[in-house]
Amino acid sequence: MTPAAPPSYVPVAPAGLTRRARTFVEAHGIRVARPDLGRHRDAWIERGVPATEIDRAMAFEDRWGGLALPPAPFYDSGPHVLRADVPEASPVGGWWFPAGDGRFSMAYGFWIGPGGEFGINGYRWAPLHACIEGWVESLALAHHARRWAGTVTRITGEAVDSLDLEGYEPVPEVRGMTDTWWRGEDSLVALYRGEAVGMNAPACGEAHVYGGLDEWGLHGG
Repeated sequence: MTPAAPPSYVPVAPAGLTRRARTFVEAHGIRVARPDLGRHRDAWIERGVPATEIDRAMAFEDRWGGLALPPAPFYDSGPHVLRADVPEASPVGGWWFPAGDGRFSMAYGFWIGPGGEFGINGYRWAPLHACIEGWVESLALAHHARRWAGTVTRITGEAVDSLDLEGYEPVPEVRGMTDTWWRGEDSLVALYRGEAVGMNAPACGEAHVYGGLDEWGLHGG
């Protein structure tokens, strides 16, 4: 009998991402082994978890589970590996489930919200992006911008709310909620407000301004 081929650690980017994000996932990500959530289904139903919520967690796991991406520029580098787990009743209504463990011991966790949002939950819930695709697009854009920017400026605390974004347009593919990206004539601005909201700590807000970008630097696919 011919032995089964070992699983590939090279990820295939899910459909629906920009070319920039697909390249980022496939060039810089790895796919690691992931557990079979289906074997927990009966036990979770016995615990009162609705079948529809289990299906939602399993769909996330099928699409994203086991994907490890390079560290994020904020949120203590983000989840180590994207991975779903048992859904829980959310304090904001509906159900949510974990999106993956942090790389370090943290005061908040990464979750997929009742409406599919990707966010952090600490002192309170802070949805960063409208979906996990938005988070991945944000990671890809940050990676691209760092590579091509002539300057990178980090702004923290109350100064973040004083940034003048007149003339800038939101970057739609990141599906920004608490966190947003903005594109100007020759610069990109990333606003990270999740910790400020989720930890009720305004001083934790941060912005990264990538300057000196040409047309390719502004878009990159």
